[in-house]
Amino acid sequence: MANHEQNIKTVATAEYDAVIAVAQHYVDSLRIGNAEGLAQAFHKDAVMYGFTNGELLGGPISNLFGFVRKHGNAPDITTRLDVLAITPTTAVVRVDMENDAIGADYNDYLTLIRIAGTWQVIAKVYHQFEG
Repeated sequence: MANHEQNIKTVATAEYDAVIAVAQHYVDSLRIGNAEGLAQAFHKDAVMYGFTNGELLGGPISNLFGFVRKHGNAPDITTRLDVLAITPTTAVVRVDMENDAIGADYNDYLTLIRIAGTWQVIAKVYHQFEG
């Protein structure tokens, strides 16, 4: 008799922790205004898209680094991090964020990829709430 159902856990709990650690590094870098540290969370070819003050901001993740260099730290930032989906090589984290460097609130959706055992953000899509 063939067993057509597989009851196998394919993603270890440690991988959830590793994904959250990358998202936490992202948030911590925003808090202290460290663009270089922020870059460590992202793949070198990462992209970001979203609307800032009603204008589409899209393209390379270097746009985010420029934002952090321009606006500095966000000492009052508060966040909640949730893994929305995870596979052995991909993950999506929602970052519910309040009080960034310009006092704005956001939902960020970070898409991560696991390459050679290391999780990195490959794409950031965000929504800025009106203040």
